[in-house]
Amino acid sequence: MKKSNIIGLTLAIVVVIVTVSLVSWFAIKPVPTLIQGEVEVKSVKISSKLAGRIEQMDVRKGQQVTQGELLFVLSTPEVEAKLQQAEAVRSAAGAQSAKARKGARSQEIEGARNLWQKALAGVELAQKSYDRVKNLYDQGVVPAQKFDEATAYLKAMQTTAAAAKSQYDMAVEGARSEDRAAAAALVDQASGAVNEVTSYMADARQYAPINGEVSTVIAEQGELIGAGYPVITLLDMSDLWVTFNIKEDLLPRIKVGTLLQAFVPGLGRSIELKVDYLAVQAEYATWSATRTKGDFDIRTFEVQARPVEKQSGLRPGMTVTVNWDEIR
Repeated sequence: MKKSNIIGLTLAIVVVIVTVSLVSWFAIKPVPTLIQGEVEVKSVKISSKLAGRIEQMDVRKGQQVTQGELLFVLSTPEVEAKLQQAEAVRSAAGAQSAKARKGARSQEIEGARNLWQKALAGVELAQKSYDRVKNLYDQGVVPAQKFDEATAYLKAMQTTAAAAKSQYDMAVEGARSEDRAAAAALVDQASGAVNEVTSYMADARQYAPINGEVSTVIAEQGELIGAGYPVITLLDMSDLWVTFNIKEDLLPRIKVGTLLQAFVPGLGRSIELKVDYLAVQAEYATWSATRTKGDFDIRTFEVQARPVEKQSGLRPGMTVTVNWDEIR
């Protein structure tokens, strides 16, 4: 056999051996357990307790807002009308309360006094008539009928005088304490209604409760919205975390406080995360069979981890991967 043939055969054998070795190595090389998660962020939905038409919209999607900044204003003419009604009721209740506290007018008191004095004069006249008739009756000059009439007239005038005196005393004293308390309670009730409507009026102007970024603006100026309808969503970019959904057979590697080295393709770099939440997910769609036979199933758990340091450029929705085999 020629020397060149021997060399060629040897090289072929070496190539075959190397190829088989590489294939075998890749075949037995363990595949890393990569867990994929997603960046999430705290969101706040802004809505009003009122239904109305958007009169003013001061923000747009992607805008950065500060706490207390005006977001939108609703036009609520119906609530303004209710406020006018409530204020009118409060004014009427206040007038009634003032009247109850002040009592009767001086003219009313004077009129009641005059009626009382008139009744007293009638009593005096009836008494004189009674005395004359009684003397004549005792002498047998007048019949008993006349004496009875004089007696009844005197009693009637005395009763009239007593009633007139009661009316005069009532006018001087004014309203009873119970009436004054009832009138004051009506004022409080009307004031409460005014305060309630005023609070609704204030809710027509919505301000940013946090510093954040406008994520969505669902309704625009001129559109009609219902009570509690979320018009704007704010994202608190200072409160970001990553959520992983993992099977429970991977849980032994982690616990609350475990540090994870994660890679973020959207940033092109790795970041460090710290686990701060572990919880089983709802039962639906979270069971996974580990055998084709038998009854042993595993559940899915939600794991949340937050960046150890603030990461510039990290956005909600970004993909994050963790090599579970490297967790120590």
